[in-house]
Amino acid sequence: MKFLDEAKVYIRSGDGGAGCVSFRREKFIEFGGPDGGDGGRGGDVWAECVEGLNTLIDYRYQQHFKAGKGAHGMGKNRAGAKGRDVVLKVPAGTQILEEDGQTLIADMTQVGQRVLLAKGGNGGFGNAHFTTSTNRAPRRANPGQEGQERWIWLRLKLIADAGLVGLPNAGKSTFLATVSAAKPKIADYPFTTLHPGLGVVGIDGREFVLADIPGIIEGAHEGAGLGDRFLGHVERCRVLLHLVDGTSEHAGRAYKTVRQELQAYGHGLAEKPEIVALSKADALDEDSRKEQLARLKRASRRTPLILSSASGEGVQQALRAVVQAIDGNRAAEEEPQVAAEWRP
Repeated sequence: MKFLDEAKVYIRSGDGGAGCVSFRREKFIEFGGPDGGDGGRGGDVWAECVEGLNTLIDYRYQQHFKAGKGAHGMGKNRAGAKGRDVVLKVPAGTQILEEDGQTLIADMTQVGQRVLLAKGGNGGFGNAHFTTSTNRAPRRANPGQEGQERWIWLRLKLIADAGLVGLPNAGKSTFLATVSAAKPKIADYPFTTLHPGLGVVGIDGREFVLADIPGIIEGAHEGAGLGDRFLGHVERCRVLLHLVDGTSEHAGRAYKTVRQELQAYGHGLAEKPEIVALSKADALDEDSRKEQLARLKRASRRTPLILSSASGEGVQQALRAVVQAIDGNRAAEEEPQVAAEWRP
């Protein structure tokens, strides 16, 4: 199934049904009178967060969604039926934006969450509604109100506990395939990963969701390579695992390149907890390993982990570090804010 994380769709709620002008004309009924019913209300357009979806591919083939119109009122005080509602089913993590692509309408983060996007038009009153003491036979009825129409953007941001970042061909997909059941494409050339992927990782009886995104190169925030649009999929992560290719020319410069792109992207990515690891350690001799490790340590100002997805070296330590960072982040979010003691 093709991955699609952004779609523009047109929605329109249903028009309300018109009211009816009608009078009773039954035999043996001495006093008739108006009996026109009200029109039915137009259908609404809803967005619902559901399980089992991880892409917006359904909106690649259908972009127009229109709710049903309300039925017109009828004689004998019969009201029209309500129009059929339309429900847009989206995966967890979907943001709904206005046509400008900036104004947020709703953030669908929990399964079962529903949001009203367009309200159906009210039905018109029938002539029975206008009966008064002085106007016993009104000959007027209201038309139904028109529905609402708008263009909206659906933008998916994957919900994961941890995210993998790094330059292309840094070993992110190999690491994800090693620690989870995910099967991303792996090859010995840059930009093998073209779409984000998720994997469920288990360590010491714990599980967490790990997200892998395409590699970031210098100038990505200006559109170089695949750009920085996929960084949105790690915005919700609690911790970033930054993999630096040990076989690169200079591990320190590779690290700084990615950090600069995270800073340029914004949205709090540069402030997230980060775990730095020197990957592909199995391809380095002892001297090269020490040199690259020293360069990475100076650039990141912390002691990096050493791991190799091929040999398994350092993989468990990296996963435990990720779990520890996730727990620390959750504890910080759940810690109650204690008000400072008031003093005169």
